[in-house]
Amino acid sequence: MIDERQILAAADLLIGDFGGGRVADYFTRLAPDATFLFHTAPQRMGSRDAYRALWDRWVADDGFRVLSCSSSNRAVHPLGPDVAVLLHDGATRIETTAGQEDLRERETIVFARRDGEWLVVHEHLSAAPASADLEETA
Repeated sequence: MIDERQILAAADLLIGDFGGGRVADYFTRLAPDATFLFHTAPQRMGSRDAYRALWDRWVADDGFRVLSCSSSNRAVHPLGPDVAVLLHDGATRIETTAGQEDLRERETIVFARRDGEWLVVHEHLSAAPASADLEETA
């Protein structure tokens, strides 16, 4: 049985590393075979290495850097003994050569327990509509 607190703790570590600029630590929380679908990326990524390559291009081309990230409106949905889905709203502040920008997004993260550790196996990130109330309505 999945304890929701385990998933939330894994998410806190992931988001903490992401928002704290600990890029190497952030990528260790992603399974090597994880998949990623981001509204900010031109293509779907089929592995952690593909995502890391894109991240490195963002840094090299645009001076990309995450300044902070917070998570709210969380919901955990267990899908068996070793898989769970986390839905949440994210508020991220980034910096590029163009300046700083605040992003409001909605995200689905699928966690799987592998060798006793909760790793991300899929992330789907969408822009939140400008008029969206990011709090749960149903």
